[in-house]
Amino acid sequence: MEIYILFGILGSITGFLSGLLGIGGGIVMAPLLIYAPPVFGIETLTMQSIAGLTIVQGLIGCLAGSFIHNKLHFVSNELSLCMGSAIFITAAVGGICSKFVSNSILLFIFACLAFAAASLMLLPVAQDSEKPDVTAIKFNQFRALTAASGVGLLGGLVGQGGSFILIPLMTSYVQIPTRIAIGSNLAIVLISSVAGFLGKALTGQIEWLLTVPIIMTAIPAAYLGGLVSRRVSVSNLRRLLAILIGLAAVRIWITVII
Repeated sequence: MEIYILFGILGSITGFLSGLLGIGGGIVMAPLLIYAPPVFGIETLTMQSIAGLTIVQGLIGCLAGSFIHNKLHFVSNELSLCMGSAIFITAAVGGICSKFVSNSILLFIFACLAFAAASLMLLPVAQDSEKPDVTAIKFNQFRALTAASGVGLLGGLVGQGGSFILIPLMTSYVQIPTRIAIGSNLAIVLISSVAGFLGKALTGQIEWLLTVPIIMTAIPAAYLGGLVSRRVSVSNLRRLLAILIGLAAVRIWITVII
């Protein structure tokens, strides 16, 4: 029973962050699943189980989060489809090619990109509206495709999600308002998570009973996070994202060093 209560709490935390900051939640869920169970006297999970539960949380968190952000008119369907399709394809290519490339070098590059992304979130963005009009959003498709393709390919090569780097790239490189970047990123991650979910589900890598408390808590938590996100100023959202991305970069650096 303890493990179900714990996983329900973890689902709430990661679900809320998904809705609040527009991330899949994997960068938070995976380390929590690794370190939290032993603290509470629960047997450590295998990495296969952790990966399966993380993909379920990411899928559910993105689904609920994108739903509420879409209701708030902060999701650009055109942008989500453009970047989501690119990251879906290139992540698959990266995954296939990963066995031919040195993982340590790629992780080093990925960690550097994550730190750069965190720094970008601390820089002010010109004309970053608190209430952007999603119907008026225009973007450079070449920039959107190159940003998504680069993140997808590198993420696939090193086995990391990488979607948390997309928001800084969308705001600084593709020049999308922060609120729409957050909402659209959830839809993009949702698209890219489907393939991973299907792959793990069809090969028996998901412990379905353990997903129940995560699903039950992540959905309302992500919905609540989306509502709270609307009330948080853009500057504070960018600071929170910078902190979270920075922590993700530190985690990747630890993987590189160890």
